[in-house]
Amino acid sequence: MDLRSALTKSMADVVAHAGRSLVVVQDGHHGVGAGVIWQRDGLVVTNNHVISGRQARVSLPDGREFPARVIAQDAEVDLALLQIEMKDVPPALVADSHGLRVGQWVMALGHPWGQRNWVTAGLVSGLGSVQTRDRQRQVDIIRTDVRLAPGNSGGPLINASGGVVGINTMIVGGDLGVAVPSHVVNAFVQGIYH
Repeated sequence: MDLRSALTKSMADVVAHAGRSLVVVQDGHHGVGAGVIWQRDGLVVTNNHVISGRQARVSLPDGREFPARVIAQDAEVDLALLQIEMKDVPPALVADSHGLRVGQWVMALGHPWGQRNWVTAGLVSGLGSVQTRDRQRQVDIIRTDVRLAPGNSGGPLINASGGVVGINTMIVGGDLGVAVPSHVVNAFVQGIYH
């Protein structure tokens, strides 16, 4: 097998493995978004703008669908936590986003324009922070040149090993994507559970 074939097979395997924790999130009002199974107990992370009420529906990769309860929201960071009544679901492999570097290869998984389980790839173009709309805090972000579309929101940004380094959150001008780093997501999750 030549290098190109080996690399292609390897990346396809990484995407397939990461896709086991990629879910479809629907709230009946805003169409389809993505989410990530963050913990084995059925905790799902998505974007706050993907949901509008206290209830949503989550579809697993195997097609099973569950009602989801919204347990936490942060509009300023654009994160929401959903709980489904399903135990022992395979969670995402969460990587430490502190180790990201500009120029690193990343991939975004999601459901753009309602098309299930698509992937797009690119590079980390910047690491920094932005002030929230309420001007109360600075939030770390990952800027990428990954092409995002409606339906990618809430989906994982993964590294070349398949580890989730961020949650894709919006389209910013042209083709630049933004993701909330996994260390920010972990802090949000820990703040709810502790």
